Amino acid sequence: MAERKLPVRPNVEQLKHQAKDLLRQIRNGDPATLEELRVHHPEHIEPGSAKLADAQLVLARSYQAPSWPRLVLACRLIDAIWRDDVEAVRKLVVKHPHLLHENATIRKSNWGPSMSYAANLGRDAIIEMLHGLGAKDLESALGRATLQSQIGTARKLHALLGRPKPPAGCLDGPAYTLSVSGTELMLELGARVRDADGMRLAPVDVVLETDSRKPSAKHQILEMYVEHGFELPDSPTMALHRGRIDLLEKHLKRDPDLLRRTFTHEEIYPPELGCHDEIQATHGTPLAGATLLHMCVDYDEMEIAQWLLERGMNVDARATVDADGFGGHTALFATVVSQPNFWMNHHGKPQIAPFTQLLLDHGADPNARASLRKQLHPGYGPDFLHEYRDVTPSTWGERFHGKIFVNAAAIRLIAERGGHG
Repeated sequence: MAERKLPVRPNVEQLKHQAKDLLRQIRNGDPATLEELRVHHPEHIEPGSAKLADAQLVLARSYQAPSWPRLVLACRLIDAIWRDDVEAVRKLVVKHPHLLHENATIRKSNWGPSMSYAANLGRDAIIEMLHGLGAKDLESALGRATLQSQIGTARKLHALLGRPKPPAGCLDGPAYTLSVSGTELMLELGARVRDADGMRLAPVDVVLETDSRKPSAKHQILEMYVEHGFELPDSPTMALHRGRIDLLEKHLKRDPDLLRRTFTHEEIYPPELGCHDEIQATHGTPLAGATLLHMCVDYDEMEIAQWLLERGMNVDARATVDADGFGGHTALFATVVSQPNFWMNHHGKPQIAPFTQLLLDHGADPNARASLRKQLHPGYGPDFLHEYRDVTPSTWGERFHGKIFVNAAAIRLIAERGGHG
């Protein structure tokens, strides 16, 4: 039985509906709901005699709140911060001083206590008021403001802290969100890319492995690290990560077989830069043993993809097949299941498939076959390794267990070109 987690911006009306639904399920004898009742209610309650207050208490405790009023209080505080209502926040905190120090969403959350939460949204007046009332999470708030590119707020918090030199790890937040302005600010304030002993401080691993997909921002951040004295590997994969076609041109001159090469996971995500295994490195269709063209699709590098095809790269170049028979997929598979697709679906954007169109226009086989296996990053919830044998690009998407990573427009385009599902 998993604990519930409040969303970043909870809605008290939705919680009221959840409590009513929970009460109905309790009275209907739903086994999972009865187990929640047993675990979260301090008294023995007969399902048939359960009241709305019982369901509200169970729901609140499943959200890690001690009571229903505390859950409602969290919603009121967060709503007031979003509305930038300084007086409403003040009244809540004065009446309930524990709100200064407890996480705004009750559970442990990256958004933090009320001042850190306000920093995510750039609510400077609320921050000043909370600081005056005794809020202590200045460092956390500074990190959140930087991560969210709230640069004016970050400068204010840095001043409230006494303008210290940024600590080690200060570049991690803006690296995760690929915040150019946040990275620039931390470097301006004195953040270092290496420590006094020459050890790496620049979070290159975070930039490469983050679930964000902002190619231009990624390029700029990596170049900022280089400008401040960090040396990146001179490899084709790193040239692609940097968006440097000029460097790729040099690699192609040195290695005429570059466009036929496949690259290991370690070549794409160098361990010496702190990079991790395939599950921790967030991407859609597997990249281990992939070509530069496969990388372009998952990292949304359209210009480099066009450059590769113009230089004669085989649009149906296949990834390496491993010892267990998995791999051998073309870049077209990656257009159907990818990290950019996640953000398109997550934000409810119109379904588009420019990489699918590009590859099909260059003659990609809509019915190429391969066997793949994939385990999602733990940030997307509990998961295990899924195997897909002998699938086409379309069936790869149709069967994939994480539908938010699937591009329905890509599947439609492939079908129009004769692809079978």
